[in-house]
Amino acid sequence: MSRYELRFSGAGGQGLITAGIIMAKAASIYEGKQAVQSQSYGPEARGGAAKSEVIISGDSIDYPKVTQCDALLALTQKACDRYAAEIKDGGILLVDSDLVKNLPEGNYRKIALPILNIARSDVGRAIVANIVALGAMVAITGVVSRENVEKAVLSSLPEPFLELNRKAFNKGFDRAREAYEETTH
Repeated sequence: MSRYELRFSGAGGQGLITAGIIMAKAASIYEGKQAVQSQSYGPEARGGAAKSEVIISGDSIDYPKVTQCDALLALTQKACDRYAAEIKDGGILLVDSDLVKNLPEGNYRKIALPILNIARSDVGRAIVANIVALGAMVAITGVVSRENVEKAVLSSLPEPFLELNRKAFNKGFDRAREAYEETTH
């Protein structure tokens, strides 16, 4: 496997750092791949810009930052506007269709899902939108297996919330797979 670069972006408080950490954990611990995760966020506690980058590779990783983004998750319009230009040709842009209305032009696949609404309506708690988004990223990238990311989700979160997060992950995965298949036909 060659280097695969993912970026989870949006606003502080959306759980993007946690989603990136779980993805890196799934790749490194459960699949035996090389993975690094880095993060940055604005000075605001909530609502400022936030991003989590994950690099996954079969070989050692010499640079821990995204240079050519294979897959971008944008949970805000600002994040989409800021990072979409860094998606490489043939890459993937996943956005929350309720929060990102203006999709930029680019030579990449665009997938829009109502991520926050899925968390709120299908799972019952808006707070798990990051895990819905993680499931969606796993479905559309295939860079780490569904089973291994689910293991990482369940080993990373508190016991009382395991079933809620399992449901969120699987809803995100299933809805994204459907949307992805629709874009290929």
